[in-house]
Amino acid sequence: MVRLLFWIALIAAAFWLWRKFKISQQSHPEQKLDDPLKMVRCAHCGVHLPNDRALQQGKDWYCSQAHLQQGPGQPR
Repeated sequence: MVRLLFWIALIAAAFWLWRKFKISQQSHPEQKLDDPLKMVRCAHCGVHLPNDRALQQGKDWYCSQAHLQQGPGQPR
């Protein structure tokens, strides 16, 4: 029984070392992340969305053309 546990532990340790060595040999290219987008709040409904998807009128931002036409909503 002790011999069996010894061999299982030896095989597990060898497998662990092999995986650790294999992972360290792989090159890990640096992934360039895009710059985060500024989040803006719709002046009509209050939904937050990225500024590249929002419509701006003056200092106010809107989530859709309909909300842009309706103008600012009730203050929350």
